[in-house]
Amino acid sequence: MEDDTGDKSSIVIGLIENRAKEVGMAAFDLRSASLHLSQYIETSSSYQNTKTLLQFYDPVVVIVPPNKFAPDGMLGVSDLVDRFYASVKKVVMARGCFDDTKGAVLIKNLAATEPSALGLDTYYKQYYLCLAAAAATIKWIEAEKGVIITNHSLLVTFNGSFDHMSIDATRTRLLRANLLQPLKDIKTINTRLDCLDELMSNEQLFFGLSQALRKFPKEIDRILCHFCFKPKRVTNEVLGADNARRSQVLISSIILLKTALDALPLLSKALKNAKSFLLANVYKTICENEKYVSIRKRVGEVIDEDVLHARVPFVARTQQCFAVKAGIDGLLDIARRTFCDTSEAIHNLANKYREEFKLPNLKLPFNNRQGFYFSIPQKDIQGKLPSKFIQLNVRNKSAAAECYIRTEVSLEALLNSIREDASALTLLAEVLCLLDMIINSFAYTISTKPVDRYTRPEFTSNGPLAIDAGRHPILESIHNDFVIGCYVPARFSTIRVVDRIFTRMGSVDNLESNSSTFMTEMKETAFIMQNVSERSLIFMDELGRATSSSDGFAIAWSCCEHLLSLKAYSIFATHMENLSELATIYPNARIVHFHVDIKSNRLDFKVFQLEDGPRHVPHYGLLLAEVAGLPSSVIEMARSITSKITEKQIKQMEVNCRQHHQLQMVYRVAQRLICLKHSSQDEDSIRQALQNLKEQYINGTL
Repeated sequence: MEDDTGDKSSIVIGLIENRAKEVGMAAFDLRSASLHLSQYIETSSSYQNTKTLLQFYDPVVVIVPPNKFAPDGMLGVSDLVDRFYASVKKVVMARGCFDDTKGAVLIKNLAATEPSALGLDTYYKQYYLCLAAAAATIKWIEAEKGVIITNHSLLVTFNGSFDHMSIDATRTRLLRANLLQPLKDIKTINTRLDCLDELMSNEQLFFGLSQALRKFPKEIDRILCHFCFKPKRVTNEVLGADNARRSQVLISSIILLKTALDALPLLSKALKNAKSFLLANVYKTICENEKYVSIRKRVGEVIDEDVLHARVPFVARTQQCFAVKAGIDGLLDIARRTFCDTSEAIHNLANKYREEFKLPNLKLPFNNRQGFYFSIPQKDIQGKLPSKFIQLNVRNKSAAAECYIRTEVSLEALLNSIREDASALTLLAEVLCLLDMIINSFAYTISTKPVDRYTRPEFTSNGPLAIDAGRHPILESIHNDFVIGCYVPARFSTIRVVDRIFTRMGSVDNLESNSSTFMTEMKETAFIMQNVSERSLIFMDELGRATSSSDGFAIAWSCCEHLLSLKAYSIFATHMENLSELATIYPNARIVHFHVDIKSNRLDFKVFQLEDGPRHVPHYGLLLAEVAGLPSSVIEMARSITSKITEKQIKQMEVNCRQHHQLQMVYRVAQRLICLKHSSQDEDSIRQALQNLKEQYINGTL
């Protein structure tokens, strides 16, 4: 369906909440004809979960009920949109439009997948809010856009916090969705990794699929969505200039569908001998599906075999005007002749003007908005050209518009028959997007790296998070010696699947909520502390630096101790060297640092190598202060003060090490044993690792 959002988002969202702080969301993508349902507990009075999803979807319209249904002490989703998303169009619909019973019926009738596959069939009552939001959203779209959604055509997804983790980030087509809402189902993750294994070990398969995917139109999901919507008024009532653009888009979609179906045999040839479950299943469900052969036959009965998809504007317009076979519609054939005659007359007139007005540099470009136009260097212009060209251009555009409208009328029966198989087209779009992500993103990235630079990670439910010689996948392409981190850039990795990723970083005031830098820090930290679970992953950067040094250190220390009491993995970045004392007290705390060289009183961070233990750069701050130009007397006094403080801290750490050394040794042995339990190394390697571990424990070198 054509939308008027240009390159912007094409998503319409319905939002509703109850007094128990539950929120239901329905996000409808007009370009891809997909509906994404979410229902969750809003644990924060600031609606942090809702804000994260709104930022992820970036909607153009948000539909809400009146605010009287907001929970006590909560802002309410209606006021939330007013306050934080003022640029988004807000539509308030009566509470009766948010009908969960009607929503359940709509999902059952419109979804390309059975509700049981979505996990909704037995949970209708539990997830009534997102179904209510879906009812209101679909009602508004059908009324506003003047369409009827085709049965069994929508790609519906449901996220009840089961399959995808949530990334809590303030800087936040299928690849983007998988990066921002990664899978947490280990079976599905391993199915994808098995597919990558086969692609990396079978070059013929990899390059065959790469070539096949290039034959399919880009944005296939947006193209096929045009068959998921049917105008409420068709045939004679579409005969109007305002509908010419919509007709043109529909004709273009038919041509692109023909292009996609013509590419299926090449995909089938590439996949025929695939062994991995994912690729073999694609071959079975797509390449062996007779529905696509049937659709292609029906298209061939109406669409000319020589019609091709073109990107050059005038060539594309000509292909669209001549898409339907000759002789099907007499009025269409007449409009085509007018289009050809005026196009030829315009080119002849341009040649005449070049000679008559001595304009050898006159060019005749074309674009969809203006049609033909003259491009003449400023120095060659002498007086005005006759207006005959303008008249011809208007007639040419009018003839093209007539071709589009008559073509849509001729295609009505074909379009209706294609809509009966809309679920097959939705499946095709979904599969092509998945293959595009796996082959052109994951497999391509791995194939461009030296052998063994990327390894397959091992995923566990409750195992360790361990990465050996990990590297940053982007920065390593910039720095050849960059050493942190589909397959991952590491020598070895075992990764525990997490439910949420929390981040606390940045240091700016939030003027919208009248919060200082420190208040913003504390609000974000409080949200993490209130919502973290033992399966979460937490990143915190420089906590406490926006207040006094003593208070900042105290807050950072106590937050670290709280996180240490949980089973959640936490990565805490800081310049407070005193915090390294935590590792001398708690065995589950580990201090690491990035390697830095000091050359001529300058710090060199170019190696980017993560190393064990604290890295004490003597007078790190003083070095920078000296380079900045502070007076030498000030620098010397600061050195004297910091040496006394440092001496006291070192003595305390030595005491802690003596008191907690044995406990730390036992904890590290347990850590290594857990890693070996989940390792994929051979038996001899594990035996050797156990022997080394024993010797290190005896010698006290762990």
